[in-house]
Amino acid sequence: MRLGLPNFRNLNFYAMLLADVAIFALALYAAYLFRFDFDVPERFSSQYQGLLKYVLVFKGALFLLFGLYRGMWRYTSLDDFWRLLRVTALQSLILVSFVGFRFSLIGVPRSIFVIDWVLTLVLCSGLRLTIRAFYTRTFSLARQAPGRKDVLVVGAKDAAEKIGRELMANPAHYNLVGFLDDDPDLKGRTIHGRPVLGPVGTLGAVAERFGVDEIFLAVSEASAEEMRRMVETCKGTGLPYKILPAMTEIIDGKVDIKTLRDIDYLDLLGRSPVNLDTGRIRQYLCGQTVLVTGCGGSIGSELCRQSVRYRPDRLVLVDAGEYNLYQIEMELRHTLGFDRCVTVLGSVADAPLMERTFREHRPSAVFHAAAYKHVPMLERNPWQAVRNNIEGSRTVMRAAVEAGVERFVVVSTDKAVRPTNVMGASKRVTELLMQSLSGGPTRFMAVRFGNVVGSSGSVVPLFRRQIAAGGPVTVTHPDVTRYFMSISEATQLILQAGSMGDAGTGGEVFVLDMGVPVRIADMARDLIRLSGKEPGVDVEIVFTGLREGEKLFEELITEGEGIVRTEHDKILVVGSAATVRSQDLDSELAALSRAAAAHDGEAIRAILGRLVPEYSPNSN
Repeated sequence: MRLGLPNFRNLNFYAMLLADVAIFALALYAAYLFRFDFDVPERFSSQYQGLLKYVLVFKGALFLLFGLYRGMWRYTSLDDFWRLLRVTALQSLILVSFVGFRFSLIGVPRSIFVIDWVLTLVLCSGLRLTIRAFYTRTFSLARQAPGRKDVLVVGAKDAAEKIGRELMANPAHYNLVGFLDDDPDLKGRTIHGRPVLGPVGTLGAVAERFGVDEIFLAVSEASAEEMRRMVETCKGTGLPYKILPAMTEIIDGKVDIKTLRDIDYLDLLGRSPVNLDTGRIRQYLCGQTVLVTGCGGSIGSELCRQSVRYRPDRLVLVDAGEYNLYQIEMELRHTLGFDRCVTVLGSVADAPLMERTFREHRPSAVFHAAAYKHVPMLERNPWQAVRNNIEGSRTVMRAAVEAGVERFVVVSTDKAVRPTNVMGASKRVTELLMQSLSGGPTRFMAVRFGNVVGSSGSVVPLFRRQIAAGGPVTVTHPDVTRYFMSISEATQLILQAGSMGDAGTGGEVFVLDMGVPVRIADMARDLIRLSGKEPGVDVEIVFTGLREGEKLFEELITEGEGIVRTEHDKILVVGSAATVRSQDLDSELAALSRAAAAHDGEAIRAILGRLVPEYSPNSN
């Protein structure tokens, strides 16, 4: 219970105090009336008058001390009721103790204390509830705008209840007509006085019958198929529709429960919320120094945002891009309020800089997200994949071992599986490097996953720009498919995987459960429809052919690798596959470095083929 004094300059305080004093006196007198069947003997009337002064002092003092006059009574909530319950129970105990100590309870009916407590609780809470009801009714009528919209909420579970409560509490612009939900047991029942009108399939008929102006979707746990069906149903009504953000966004503080937005492509993916074992994550991050390479990129920056939730002692930010490094530092300091961060501007391939950084800051956990990831770009410049993805990774890993880092997490990719391009092959070599260094005190692990929606290299921002320009939307091939998840989901699972590495062995390659792969052509059509246009009519889709190094289907495990589930339902671990002997790896990497220094693309591909036998260069 919160302690604190009210604002003594507020006249409402004195009005409420006087009302409560009257309730205290009335409750005690009514307790005697109930005890003696409304015929109080004269001596107990005198006893009532003698007790009254103590009752008023004790109750008034406790109500003041525990802050029951600090709230705004027009916003009385269930929390206020529970606080009132605790305070009235405490004052009754104090009163009984005082009377027992002062008068030994001789001649005092014990039951009046119980009756007095119940009546005080009922009358005080009733007064506050009446004030809220009065303000809600009066101000809702006064604030109703002439252009107020009638809205229908799709969903009748927790998220729908929350948005319904907000709409009922703030009726100036919206009038809640009711709810729709496919659960037959909910039909005819009410939420905050508004009925569940039927299943989602009746949306059109219900909207027409009640003259609905707008539709709100509160179905954050719907599957991809259910969400697509609901969006199509909403579009069929011709009415505007918005969605309540996912509960993960609300919990992360990015938005609040009142925020409604247009349907986004992530909603159509139907990704279920991530359940994190926050205790295990906090155990290895809280109070520790955490280093993130590539901290200015899509994944690296989100890892920083997610990490500060677990209160590390310090964040060491490493990035080769000055502007990206500045951006994430400013966001951490001024938006998230985390100022214990150190910026290191430079390449992960700069061995002296990395050794100095690790030696000075001694991180206990490292998230290695720095890498070049653009497939066609690295096909044309394969030496940069060697320099940054392979040599840079080895430099950071060796510096981590020398500095005694406890956990080292490599951010990998599904393109490392049976790679057809230099980027994927370079990331597979990074996994091999990680495994060659495992077995010591540093717990090495890699996390492999597919595309993230909204990242700097994602097709979604490109498609949106093309749609905004009127098209055409360019897709490489009608059958090309990819795995997708949100940046937030990917980084949360990376943090969770970081808690799973085994001491003394390590070298695990964790794979995130990416769900069902999505055809890029279908994604383009969905995005066009979400923009209020029709594919092939308003915006054309043009197929341009596969790019250099691109393949039709991505995979998450390669031949010879088994897959085993972990204790987390969205994280799997890859079983042992063929690895390269450390001696062979060193000699091949030396040859790879010489080829990169000479900008010899053919030699680089040949050496990658020896290091990664499943690497099959694509001639697209």
